[in-house]
Amino acid sequence: MAKYRKLGRTSSQRKALLRNQVTNLLYHGKIITTEAKAKEVQKIAEGLIALAVKEKDNFETVKVTAKVPRKDKDGKRVKEVKDGRKVTVYDEVEKEIKKDLPSRLHARRQMLRVLYPVTEVPRKNAGKKKNTKAVDMPAKMFDEIAPKYTDRKGGYTRIIKIGQRKGDAAMLVVLELV
Repeated sequence: MAKYRKLGRTSSQRKALLRNQVTNLLYHGKIITTEAKAKEVQKIAEGLIALAVKEKDNFETVKVTAKVPRKDKDGKRVKEVKDGRKVTVYDEVEKEIKKDLPSRLHARRQMLRVLYPVTEVPRKNAGKKKNTKAVDMPAKMFDEIAPKYTDRKGGYTRIIKIGQRKGDAAMLVVLELV
């Protein structure tokens, strides 16, 4: 007897489908899918959220000095001539960064095995590559999702049945974060 649903797909297609749905669930907060897929996605998502809750405070803050290019009022890099060549001018800035402890780093890497990279596109530039930014999903899990569930001992998602799909009468459900 199998411990998971095969969903009528090959293993590579099934893994891709589940990774995609888990990523979308954690990014958007809810998805609409079939009941069988939702139950599989729920298993994976609950495990990732439990991992994030366990490791959310496992970091240390470190002060670092970094070289940052100086910019003018238009946002362009300031250049000066040295030895007949144009060279960018850098300023030294002190920053505070979060440094993961080994167990949190391992948890982050485990999440990255499942989650796809997410790119956020502003609404006014929909369909264009300008002003897009990559979303760090493990950071979102540790900073936004995990603090909501610190006092909870599981059951981070819920499945709500919404009826049958018109074409094939498959049961559709809303899978959402509680």
